[in-house]
This record gives sequence, structure tokens and C-alpha cells, in this order.
Amino acid sequence: MSTVAVAWDDRGLVPVVVQDRLTGEVRMVAWANQAALRHTEETRQATFWSRSRGELWVKGATSGHTMAVQEILVDCDGDTLLYLVDPAGPSCHTGTPSCFFRPLHDGEARASRAPFLSTLTEEITARRHATSAKSYVKSLLEGGAEKIGAKVREEADEFVRAVAGETDERVSSEGADLLFHTLVGLESRGLDVRSVLEVLAKRFGTSGHVEKASREKP
Repeated sequence: MSTVAVAWDDRGLVPVVVQDRLTGEVRMVAWANQAALRHTEETRQATFWSRSRGELWVKGATSGHTMAVQEILVDCDGDTLLYLVDPAGPSCHTGTPSCFFRPLHDGEARASRAPFLSTLTEEITARRHATSAKSYVKSLLEGGAEKIGAKVREEADEFVRAVAGETDERVSSEGADLLFHTLVGLESRGLDVRSVLEVLAKRFGTSGHVEKASREKP
């Protein structure tokens, strides 16, 4: 097995971009030296080199907000690493999920500038606690499983009919409606889109027939 050469800088360091392996959200950027990279590979816990303290540090060693590294990639020039991780808790020292939440120019800072699907999930969660009586999402959540289930069944039927004989635009539109109401259903149970992606990731590479047959019967 060949190993890709890492182009360490004159300090023996390389920048590391850390990305949630399921949502695609960029969580942080730090630095690693050879010892940090070796420790990461051996323990599968994201480990970096602190330039200010001059020592190795394992992400989450004190806070508990660890990052389990699932894969390490090297960019085309060999001078940047990418850690694909399963994060536990927020990744920024400010308590936000990602270190990237401030716009360069005028604009409202948000707790996260996550990929859109994650941002949509966060917005649905925020609507649960909205004080406005006009919130559609809040009305669904207050209606409980029966009201949410009725909407999911309705949107699923419309999506199937669109797939069977309507325009591509209608298929995309009905697919969006179905996905949205599914996310609301997940929120009603305290779950988010990452929980679904985790299941899909576990199933990836397994025959659909085999996977389905292996499920426990209710």
C-alpha cells in the first residue's frame, strides 16, 4: 500500500480542514505535525499541534467534544489534510457547532453556516420554540404524530403521482414537500437529518435485498 507524501511546511506543519463526514459541514481548521497525524491515525481521534502552546492536543480531551476520524484525505498538492469526522458536540471554543459563522462583510452572524439541509433542520427546530401563532411548522409539531403523519402521507402520494407522469419540475417540487415534512416528523421525535444519514452510511455498500432481509421484524 503506497502512502501519499505530505508537503510539510518549513515548521514541519500542515493545515487540517475538519469536515463532518455525513453533513459536509466544515467544523474547523487547525494544524498538525507528523506526531499529531500519527496519533490521529493510531487513535482515530482528531489530534493537532498547538502553535501557541507548542504541544499536541486531542480535540475534546477536556471538553468532551471529540471528533472521531473516519478518513483522512490529502489534497492534490499534498499540502493540506482533510479529516472526515463524526463530531460529538460543538467544535468551536465559542460553543457553536462550527468555527465558521461570521460573514466577512455585513451580515448577521449565525451559530452555523452549515450545508443547507442542516441549516433547514436548525430552522425547523427554532420554529418549535417560536412565539408566533402563525408558524406552520409549530402548528404541525403541536398537532403531533397524527397531523404530521397525515401530511407526510399526503405529500408522499403527490410525489409518487408526480414521478409517474408529471413534469420534472413537479417531481422536484413534490420531493421538496415530502422531504420537508419528513424533517418535521424527525424534529417531533427530537431527531435530525444526521440521524438518518448515519443509518444510510451504515447501509452503504450492502445490497438492498440483503440489508432489508437482515432487519429485525417488529
